[in-house]
Amino acid sequence: MNEPIYVTQPVLPELAEFIPYLEQIWKNKILTNCGPLHQQLEKELCEYLGVDYISLFNNGTIALVTALQALGLEQGEVITTPYTFVATAHSIVWNKLTPVFVDIDPETSNIDPKKVEKAITAKTVAILPVHCYGIPCEVEQLQALANKHSLKLIYDAAHAFGCEYQGQSLLNYGDLSVISFHATKVFNTFEGGAIICHTAEMKQRIDRLKNFGIVDETTVDGISLNGKLSEVHSALGLLQLKTIDKTLEARQKIDENYRNFLQNIDGIKCISRLHLEKDNYSYFPIVISERYPLSRDELFEKLKANNVFARKYFYPLMTDLNVYQQFKSEAPNAKQLSEQVLCLPMYPTLIIEQIQMIVDVIQECAK
Repeated sequence: MNEPIYVTQPVLPELAEFIPYLEQIWKNKILTNCGPLHQQLEKELCEYLGVDYISLFNNGTIALVTALQALGLEQGEVITTPYTFVATAHSIVWNKLTPVFVDIDPETSNIDPKKVEKAITAKTVAILPVHCYGIPCEVEQLQALANKHSLKLIYDAAHAFGCEYQGQSLLNYGDLSVISFHATKVFNTFEGGAIICHTAEMKQRIDRLKNFGIVDETTVDGISLNGKLSEVHSALGLLQLKTIDKTLEARQKIDENYRNFLQNIDGIKCISRLHLEKDNYSYFPIVISERYPLSRDELFEKLKANNVFARKYFYPLMTDLNVYQQFKSEAPNAKQLSEQVLCLPMYPTLIIEQIQMIVDVIQECAK
């Protein structure tokens, strides 16, 4: 119990279970370039997630960059949220597009469709919302706006692996959805990511773009990056899929324990996840309001002093970073949430005694 408790730990299988996959790779002598394990993982992920087409990538950031490129967005403005990880905004700028940051709904932490509509101009070409913490955006309203103004709709769904909303995968909404398989995510392939699309033609375009734009041995039809996922990463993904449901069950129990233990602490609010039909419990964010005796930063330091390493996620806002000062916009809801939110440790092997100890620190500070 004296060991550090970090905000997350990667889920890994038993090493002995991974060895046979490595032996198969050594036998095949295929390490990359969409080998047999890569193809098998794409097939099994489609079945598990309930999606038609998926293209694997070496990470979620390259997948985001490629998603914008795949939709032919060469110039113009992309409306997005300032309450996100830097990869969301970076992918826009890498494509020489202009990010337009609008405010969020403080209840969901997701982009506010009303603010999106006000930000649409003749220069707008796309909307790039984030399913923050795996909580679904207002997908119907955003799709209606995209249809009305002939805009592309790409979801940064890095947190949304396995989430279901209104009877289907949350990844099926929009023109494209991008997910991350980073080590910290509920499903990881060491590093990795993917784009979900809806047609064979779009998958073919995406697959070419993630392989330098190569069509065949003598033809290249686009200037793009190398985003392929290796066979070793694919092998881990296949093994992780075998236990993903147990992983999600363990995360659900931790979520329930946190909510039960924290419910009577004044000034501490747990962000609701009630709209999901199937959740992945990817994070456990709490909001520290003015009624709590300590500020968010003070509680963060108090937890750290007790060997508990929470995370201010997302802080600072994109628009508060020096590299995005030129795109500064007013987003008071996002600003306030970024200064009050704290993600508590969340991973499947977190035990009840550790959860209770974390809550005890929070409870003690409330006195």
